[in-house]
Amino acid sequence: MTTASCTPEVRELLLSRITDVVDYPKPGVVFKDITPLLADPKAFGALTDTLVELAGRYGATKIVGLEARGFILAAPVAVKAGIGFIPVRKAGKLPGATLAQAYELEYGTAEIEVHAEDLSAGDRVMVIDDVLATGGTAEASLELIRRAGAEVAGVAVLMELSFLPGREKLSGALAGAPLDALIVV
Repeated sequence: MTTASCTPEVRELLLSRITDVVDYPKPGVVFKDITPLLADPKAFGALTDTLVELAGRYGATKIVGLEARGFILAAPVAVKAGIGFIPVRKAGKLPGATLAQAYELEYGTAEIEVHAEDLSAGDRVMVIDDVLATGGTAEASLELIRRAGAEVAGVAVLMELSFLPGREKLSGALAGAPLDALIVV
């Protein structure tokens, strides 16, 4: 598993456009706000280009974006790479036949879904999200991809919170696929 896959210049540009919001959404939490990065076409373009390079390196044929900020990052990567984009949504948000996967939260469980027909054998799927924290959603998405008959090509995140166990939780679920975090905080 790798940790960072962008140049130091790109990493500094991305970091310079991520702001800390103290005590959001609750006291004691420092929220990493990526909206300034998204508003800056140079930074957002550099992020997209870096993720497109990873998609090529992974040999991805489809891109999965995890709700909700993963959609924002993954869709332009899929378009620029010329491959399909598949949204993985919270339960109940997709019409039609879906595959669902439950996962554990700190207090309770949640469930994500994907359209059953969007992934199939022969697909090599890259998962993109904004943050790797505890790893629950990412791990559930890997299970969904495999249940659909597709192969996990790799996982890429803008930012990994190293003080949380996401990387450790994903290590077994990746089954040898790469995990790239462009920024580790």
